[in-house]
Amino acid sequence: MTVLLQINSVKKDFSGLDVLLGINLTIEDGERHAIIGPNGAGKSTLFNVITGRHRVSDGQILFKDRDITNWSPHRVSRIGLARSFQVTNIFPNMTVHENIRNVIVSKKKMRFNIFRALGSIEEVNSETRGLLETIGLATHSDTPAGELAYGHQRALEIGLALAMEPELILLDEPTAGMTTEETRDAVKLIKRVTAGKTLVIIEHDMNVVFSISDRISVLYYGKILATGAAEEIRENQEVKKAYLGSKK
Repeated sequence: MTVLLQINSVKKDFSGLDVLLGINLTIEDGERHAIIGPNGAGKSTLFNVITGRHRVSDGQILFKDRDITNWSPHRVSRIGLARSFQVTNIFPNMTVHENIRNVIVSKKKMRFNIFRALGSIEEVNSETRGLLETIGLATHSDTPAGELAYGHQRALEIGLALAMEPELILLDEPTAGMTTEETRDAVKLIKRVTAGKTLVIIEHDMNVVFSISDRISVLYYGKILATGAAEEIRENQEVKKAYLGSKK
């Protein structure tokens, strides 16, 4: 397999508080990779250093063999990485259509003005409608995003990530706060929209993790405790003791 993302000895501290203690992690092209671990283990911080929201204290991040360490979030998104957030990050006062359209306009580096060719505008609107169909929100196109049901808001956020046409999608707790039915729908959506792409997902729901992931990494207070297929992680005694609750 081709390595898409390589994290080499990445450390992060906040005013002397060590959060990441030398992370080494490889994400292969086309895989679905879950990162699990207890609260405070550093999972969201890891996403933040990958996407440039936090600067690393030490170490290196490579995307397609290109050093992207400490790039700005805007620059990172331009080369094919997109993420969602643990807390819904949508534009609540804009319609669902406007939320997606604005990202597509940004991706195409366009500005709407009276001189813009109608064909270009229709191209954007057509792409927007297609993506809304993909994420199951076409019938909510004109609804203000803030009025959507919670599960639909999370679907919209995944749509915002997809609108950038990324090669690597990072999803931070996409099913957090969902009902059982909403979680089921979210898993189906994630599987469908990430087909042929590379996915890294932070998730607490182990049923979701085991149903989606090709490989799983366990992050335990700043260090990768284990990486492997679902069955390997289930049977790993260190993981059982540290995270999955076994007293053996």
